[in-house]
Amino acid sequence: MSAAMDFAATFAPPLTAITPLRRAYMPGLAGIGRPGHVALTFDDGPDRRSTPHILRILREYDVRATFFLLGSMLAEDPQLGRELVDAGHEVAVHGWHHRCLVRRRPAATDLDITRATMLVATVTGQTPRWYRPPYGVFTLAGLRASRRLGLTPVLWTAWGRDWEARATPDSILRTVTRRLSGGGTVLLHDTDITSAPGSWRRTAAALPALLRWTREHGLAVGPLREHQR
Repeated sequence: MSAAMDFAATFAPPLTAITPLRRAYMPGLAGIGRPGHVALTFDDGPDRRSTPHILRILREYDVRATFFLLGSMLAEDPQLGRELVDAGHEVAVHGWHHRCLVRRRPAATDLDITRATMLVATVTGQTPRWYRPPYGVFTLAGLRASRRLGLTPVLWTAWGRDWEARATPDSILRTVTRRLSGGGTVLLHDTDITSAPGSWRRTAAALPALLRWTREHGLAVGPLREHQR
């Protein structure tokens, strides 16, 4: 485990959950990468009702992203997981169930992450490299499980708060770009299963404007696999 992850393991979850602190002390965990690049990530899918709409927009802009998949969702639609990979996107692990790790016992945490990792690899044929816990909250058990499975924990530097009922396409764009700069990682959601009903539609509406914003600022956009320094 790296020095940064030793630090995270010692103080998680309090520090890892606070964006400014992890940016300052754990840049890798915060998702800080190449200065001219932005990593685009989506959580909680795949969802047949909504993910294909996100994929269509990404295809129109010739952009690839990293999708942090829930094992329970992938089990319901393994074909959609394969479609993500076939379209050139990267798949990563978000756990099996969307439950805060702080409320789970170590054995249950280990099983949750292991099941999801094995399913993602088996269904998509792509060995996942990244792990992001639900709500962005790590525990020592979660960090140990991800290390054992060869997963690199990563969170984000900017989000759109797109899960909120009051979110609008404009508010999502403003919230993301307020903190976004080269080297940043963006968190959005391609489903509303843990968000306000219909929230994915607002995310989809904001996405083209966000991709235009990055281009106007001379930033390349892609998955985490292209984001490392």
